[in-house]
Amino acid sequence: MGHTFHIPVLGLAFSVDSPIKVARFGISSVISIVDDELLERMRAYYCRINNLAYQLIHPKEEDSRSRRITAYLNLVNDLVHKQIARIKSSSFEKCEELVRYFDLLPDHSEAKKLFNCYSLSTDEIHKNDLEARLKSFIKPGDIDVNIMSKVDKTNMDNEGNPLSTNFSDASAALRGFALSNLKSSLVISAGLNPRLFSYMAEFDQFLPDANGDFTKRVILKVSDYRSAFIQAKILAKKGIWVSEYRIESGLNCGGHAFATEGYLMGPILEEFRSKKDELHQELLPLYTEALAQRNITLRNTPDMKITAQGGIGNAAEQNFLLQHYQVDRTGWGSPFLLVPEATTVDDKTLDAIAQADKNDFYISEASPLGVPFNNFRKSTAEANRIERIERGRPGAPCTKKYLVSNTEFTEEPICTASRQYQHLKIKELNAMDMPEDERQRQIESVTAKTCLCEGLATSAYLNYDIVKNKENTAVAICPGPNTAYFDRKYSLTQMVDHIYGRRDLLAGKDRPHMFINELSLYIEHLRKYVRMNLEKLDHKKEKYINNFKNQLEQGIAYYANLKELHVQMSPNELTKFFEQLKSATQQLRTIQINLVVI
Repeated sequence: MGHTFHIPVLGLAFSVDSPIKVARFGISSVISIVDDELLERMRAYYCRINNLAYQLIHPKEEDSRSRRITAYLNLVNDLVHKQIARIKSSSFEKCEELVRYFDLLPDHSEAKKLFNCYSLSTDEIHKNDLEARLKSFIKPGDIDVNIMSKVDKTNMDNEGNPLSTNFSDASAALRGFALSNLKSSLVISAGLNPRLFSYMAEFDQFLPDANGDFTKRVILKVSDYRSAFIQAKILAKKGIWVSEYRIESGLNCGGHAFATEGYLMGPILEEFRSKKDELHQELLPLYTEALAQRNITLRNTPDMKITAQGGIGNAAEQNFLLQHYQVDRTGWGSPFLLVPEATTVDDKTLDAIAQADKNDFYISEASPLGVPFNNFRKSTAEANRIERIERGRPGAPCTKKYLVSNTEFTEEPICTASRQYQHLKIKELNAMDMPEDERQRQIESVTAKTCLCEGLATSAYLNYDIVKNKENTAVAICPGPNTAYFDRKYSLTQMVDHIYGRRDLLAGKDRPHMFINELSLYIEHLRKYVRMNLEKLDHKKEKYINNFKNQLEQGIAYYANLKELHVQMSPNELTKFFEQLKSATQQLRTIQINLVVI
């Protein structure tokens, strides 16, 4: 067994070249393929520093988005395999990275135990034999890619005519990955996209080969069992197997926050654990039948993995997820933003995150998608947004247009973070008859939106000095709330050792358990929802609130009876854990009192 964690997708830029940095150590990571302009400029940069030929793929060329994505992924794959070949051809005495590959592995892994034997051996013949055996363990970490399925703008040709659906943003990105030489996984997030799912079934790369293996696998990033089953069932009927269910906390994560209806991480993982075999058995006949219609016989039963991510902070939590819920791997995202050896964050933003406190990380209305978004108060993008408002020019120029979706004022969709939309919306609000405090609240909600297409990519441009003339250099970043407990830059070794319990980067920190942190976020989300809907509370909203509250109460009861977790805690930790559950229960009662008053 190799590493028991992976680095999830981090914004647009922050994990864009993580495989080049960590895959040679067997660490898996995920690249966002939303922004083909970012990928093209990163390809130019890495070709230049590696003395490789580079030919620009111009955005006006035919199928440029797909071709840019394919070209960058191929380059990353080639660079990583060259790194692996170099390491394998070296010796432990002459190659620090060869030694580091094994040093970073978890202590319980077979390869790590064999490496310890090598380190202790004094017999040269025996050591040479062990070195050869050790090199057979070396393989790169996965170079996976992420598509947000709902980010799927229809594109135009050079004459302004709509292109076919196969050239929409998500479909073109899918094609770019499918045609690359990667043997890895596509991580699909942000829900169901029937058009994208149907298009995926057109690519043989997602079908099993003669040995029942896959060139391209599919991972669903989900926040509850029901949505996972619905999406997987649709895919199975199309002949697409979901190889991994990547369960992410609805709120205790970075990036967009998809609040479930009060379903907490622990109970969700419990449901996946108890129903994993059932899920496999229900999907397999549908999948087998779909393959039979294509004259494909399934030779081997496909595997199904469960992984979990969102707010994990120490080795005890990591181990509990692996052992109790039997997840195959965990995801550690936001803490790696503080590891320059693994991610790409510009120096100014990195320093700001390292020095930030808990209040600097918050769930905002910043996303043009209208989905809650984890934001950072001290980012230069936030300062830029506020400065534009103060100048009377709210909103940003819309250049990349990945998130255009609104047609309130225009026939062609525009972005709610754009200057055009915010000007028109504020003008409309100012013309309406409403209380002034309500008008200001709605205007603030409009101007809260920020340009993520530019801001989430800028960090890489700054880091590698590839900013273009007159390009906005404001950086947007979306760390999860767990980042607040990590307060400095770390080396890759330090962070990996922390994950595996070989050191404690949070020693002395008053950090609640990941389950308590998530619970607190959900209670605050419910409280905010009630506050925002007090004046327009209808039956549907009241039903939502009561269902949400009921799920949280069930989650608290679940944690109170989770004895397998309790026995792993010290007496002080256990006392604090139950006190925090009791406090959460009291807070929920307060919310119920507010509803009765209504």
